[in-house]
Amino acid sequence: MSMSHMQDGAGGTPIVLENLWKTYASFVAVSGIDLSVGAGQFCTVLGPSGSGKTTTLMMIAGFVAPTRGRILVSGRDIAALPPQKRDLGVVFQNYALFPHMTVFDNVAFPLVMRRVPQAEIAQRVARMLETVELAGLGKRYPRELSGGQQQRVALARALVFEPRVLLMDEPLGALDKKLRSSLQIELKALQRRLDVTVIYVTHDQEEALTMADQIVVMQGGRIEQSGSPEDLYDRPATAFVAGFMGDTNLVRGVVMATHADGTLRIDHPTGRRIIARANGFQAGDHVAASLRPESLSIESNDGADEPENAWEGRIAAVTYLGDAIRYHVAVGENRPALMETLVVKAARQSMEHRRFAEGDAVRVRWSRADARILPPAAAGGH
Repeated sequence: MSMSHMQDGAGGTPIVLENLWKTYASFVAVSGIDLSVGAGQFCTVLGPSGSGKTTTLMMIAGFVAPTRGRILVSGRDIAALPPQKRDLGVVFQNYALFPHMTVFDNVAFPLVMRRVPQAEIAQRVARMLETVELAGLGKRYPRELSGGQQQRVALARALVFEPRVLLMDEPLGALDKKLRSSLQIELKALQRRLDVTVIYVTHDQEEALTMADQIVVMQGGRIEQSGSPEDLYDRPATAFVAGFMGDTNLVRGVVMATHADGTLRIDHPTGRRIIARANGFQAGDHVAASLRPESLSIESNDGADEPENAWEGRIAAVTYLGDAIRYHVAVGENRPALMETLVVKAARQSMEHRRFAEGDAVRVRWSRADARILPPAAAGGH
């Protein structure tokens, strides 16, 4: 199938949002966001309920009118156009299939509305059903299909008229975990094969990491950070992004010393310290160190002096995860008001010779490179 017309536009960037706002009386749903999505990119907009992600998608689709700002598709401002004039495919969580129509007629509907000749409709629908692996099911009704098959019908209907951009609002949210994981891989493969630009809204960070070329994290109507999955997971810009992109330990402290090579000494209220490398901080700054559970190691506490970035504690809880073991380690038990709990995720294979139980005295270690130091504004109030 040809999607070549999707590659046109200014600089190969089919979607650009400029200073986009949506307000309802005194409530600000979307607060002046700017975003560019490159041609053929799979962009996931990620955030909790109320972050503004769905409102943003609905403004792009034309179902919600922006208060101000521009929505450019291939260089053309479409903010004032009705949805049917935008040439965008849309898939919702509930699929919105017509129950009285067959699979063939559901997929054909956008072409019928565009007055495409019948012979061409038959060819394009057949080709699209084959693309989404539903060939031979054209005469069935939605009620006769599984949830995964219904999702494919909705996808075929959104793509059959060769839209410039495909918009998806949590389309896999109603499916069970195993089917959802399988369809994530299928959807990404289909997107690559058709070279279609996708904007995909979800609250599921695992889904975002699985499929996206670009992830946009939203919170409170604003974009917290935008970048590749690796950027957002390994180099979060704020405490919110660090926590939303996966499990992390956010350990707060105060910068006590800085060095020319970028090394920082950060003191924790329990008296322990973190040695890390980061630029842009000064002595006295309040910061948070993001430590991913899988980046930490755990060992017996032999009573020797603590080496760099090694905190002594006691196992407070143990959770068996199948391929890994999660340890909750209480640090600073002698000062309960300041006590910190570090979560360590250890691969089961690495723990074959030594497992720990609740109450065991242990030491948690990490390297300087494993501590992501977040700026003062990011560290506060989270």
